[in-house]
Amino acid sequence: MPSHEVVPTPVLSSLHIHPVKSLQGSAPAEAAVEPWGLSGDRRWMLADTSGKAVTQRQYARLALASAEAGAAGLRVSAPGMEPLTVAEPDPSSAGTVVVEVFGTEMDAVPAGPAADRWFSAYTGSEVRLVHMDDPARRRPVRAEYARPGETVSFADGFPLLVTTAASLDALNTLVARGDRPEEGPLPMERFRPNAVVDGTAPWEEDGWTRLAIGEVTFRVARLCGRCVVTTTDQRTAVRGSEPLRTLVRHRRVGGKAVFGVNLVPETTGTLRVGDPVKVLA
Repeated sequence: MPSHEVVPTPVLSSLHIHPVKSLQGSAPAEAAVEPWGLSGDRRWMLADTSGKAVTQRQYARLALASAEAGAAGLRVSAPGMEPLTVAEPDPSSAGTVVVEVFGTEMDAVPAGPAADRWFSAYTGSEVRLVHMDDPARRRPVRAEYARPGETVSFADGFPLLVTTAASLDALNTLVARGDRPEEGPLPMERFRPNAVVDGTAPWEEDGWTRLAIGEVTFRVARLCGRCVVTTTDQRTAVRGSEPLRTLVRHRRVGGKAVFGVNLVPETTGTLRVGDPVKVLA
């Protein structure tokens, strides 16, 4: 009798929320999906004196700082610093300032002098902490990838980033065969995803255009171009050359090294670790 191989159903294996762009976050068992991303994800950001976003690209040691959002406000901590709790600022009293993320300007609410002093001391440069009070109207998704009315938080460009465990395994195999094998294997945290999917084929996500994770459906906007942050060890803040060295050689699309896919929610709901993942198109 012919054998019938059981093809596993892909599942959501982990969720990740980073309250402050470029800082450590948390890995909850479930998370609400809002039109602009996971609830609480990247609603805070650091900006320099000109208003431009400050990330691990400029300060690798931001990888060692962590942020947790709770009822009392945002709690931040970092090596050598006393933890600080920052209340969510009210735009009616704090006003707004203009900030910029990769060429796009938007209004944000300043968190206040105490937060600015804390982060300036930690980075060694004058920076300020800002909050996105109303993602529904502050920042549109890039026009060439967006549908009318789609917005995003302070994420690099899109509401969610999804990666797959199989593609990371395949990438680590390539790293091991390259000229910097000592830098591997790399953990998924290097890519700072919102969601990780297990049970796919390597690089299967390249062909996705729509998918459902549990009760929520998403549109795939594009493959995610990667930057120097991926070369930063998120536990030590030490930079190397991988995975960019290998991605440039083996995963270059449109002039960019790519890993993972950027998603825009079509519906809202709650994602839960263990949810089935179904490719719709």
